[in-house]
Amino acid sequence: MNSLDPRTIIFLSGVMAGLMSLVLFFLQRNFPPSIKGLGEWAVSPLLLLGAAFLSGMHNHLPPLVTVVIPFVLAVACVSAAYLGSQRFFGLTPARRRWLILLPLSAAAAYWSTLVEPDFRVRAMLLTLLLGSIYALHARLVYRHGPRTFSTWLCLFTLLCAILIQVLRFAAAWDSPRDTSIFDPTSAHLVFLAPAAIVFQLLCISLILMASERLRLEFQHLATHDPLTNAFTRRHMDEVVEQELARCRRHGRAMSLLIMDLDHFKHVNDIHGHQVGDQVLVQFVAQVKTLLRQPDQLGRFGGEEFLLLLPETSLEAALQVAERIRAALAQSPEEPRCTLSIGVTTNRHDTDTLGTLLARADKALYRAKENGRNRVEFA
Repeated sequence: MNSLDPRTIIFLSGVMAGLMSLVLFFLQRNFPPSIKGLGEWAVSPLLLLGAAFLSGMHNHLPPLVTVVIPFVLAVACVSAAYLGSQRFFGLTPARRRWLILLPLSAAAAYWSTLVEPDFRVRAMLLTLLLGSIYALHARLVYRHGPRTFSTWLCLFTLLCAILIQVLRFAAAWDSPRDTSIFDPTSAHLVFLAPAAIVFQLLCISLILMASERLRLEFQHLATHDPLTNAFTRRHMDEVVEQELARCRRHGRAMSLLIMDLDHFKHVNDIHGHQVGDQVLVQFVAQVKTLLRQPDQLGRFGGEEFLLLLPETSLEAALQVAERIRAALAQSPEEPRCTLSIGVTTNRHDTDTLGTLLARADKALYRAKENGRNRVEFA
């Protein structure tokens, strides 16, 4: 026990927390604003750095500064991490509730330090607060986090943090009133290093969660049209070729639809491009309500869209196409547009993406030639 130097452990914990705070602040400045919570995550280790610095000055400053304020900063540290995770998962934190917690924590720390000095009571209060917030954090991550390595690491770390607080609470129960965290005979020294390591691991897991979210956003941008949120042409080319290969292996049917909004140029000319963009967005949203989960809708270019219908015969595809065409023709949205659709299906083992697109495009051309607002097949 005597070999443990609490000042060294606290100093190193503060330094590592400061470095983690710098990393998280850097991520906040460089990650897209759609990834929320990084600011709170960055503040959390910064508060721990402040708590560690003030605690280390216990021989030079009064207890109000070296005990009471670090007590409040420790509670604020784990609270900020929890609030950041709430924002990260798209929830709205109840900030007023946490702002009330901090003055109450300060009052409890002040009373047990300066009015009725009792290390045991103060340690039990702190571990109870930290353990409760860690438990809320763990429940949040479990309920809202994706089942990825970073989520499981974060959850594991939070459970370890809870366990440390439970053990420290038990140790505080048998502690004398006049002991101190800096007392070399204190049983609480054994919890300093594990608590510091667990907090650093928590910061690492939060960074991994943010990086995973960034990867998913980049992946989404690479496969989705930024305006309509339909798939990109490149993605559609890939999935159509994959579906063709699957149909060859198993002798299945698939259908492909090319859809083009009629006289869409007039919408842009009369109402402006912003209205035209809104028409495209509404069209995609409306079509998606008529599709099955395996069906994939992509923007082929301009006002032209491609629809892949796996496990769909030509007859079934024509019914889907007619349902889409009728829904758009009867839509009350203004400006109103009609839709021409060309439909085709795989026929031979030698079919390729190019031959399918050529047949569907030929059918679309026939629909245009025959008066628009109709479905043709080839």
